Amino acid sequence: MTDEHDKLLPIANVGRIMKQILPPHAKISKEAKERMQECASEFISFITSEASDRCHKENRKTLNGDDICWALCSVGLDNYSDAMLRYLQKLREYERQRAYQSNLVSTGEDKDETSTTNWATFDFGILDRRGSTSSGKPS
Repeated sequence: MTDEHDKLLPIANVGRIMKQILPPHAKISKEAKERMQECASEFISFITSEASDRCHKENRKTLNGDDICWALCSVGLDNYSDAMLRYLQKLREYERQRAYQSNLVSTGEDKDETSTTNWATFDFGILDRRGSTSSGKPS
């Protein structure tokens, strides 16, 4: 039974994500959190397995974000794949900027510019019941 629990997402994290979409006064039962924990964990395992199969067929040992996006498409979840690809592009751009700024600091160049840089934050929006997107953070 311990091995089974090791494969599940942390229930506190699952509960926190569930609470973000609900009104502040809403309560979530322990059973509901456990079922969502099982479903989310199974979904992640399924998508990861699809991506891993692709890597294996291509004789690669490292699974990356593009493989996850491909797996989402391959199981018919194109909308999720598109959103994930946009996020990956933003993340990669952020990492390039960060590496560039780090290089400037380490070489001692342009210290004034690097000290005032505001780094972008990445946030997945959550689609609420009305169809509008929120920041994913509790109000």
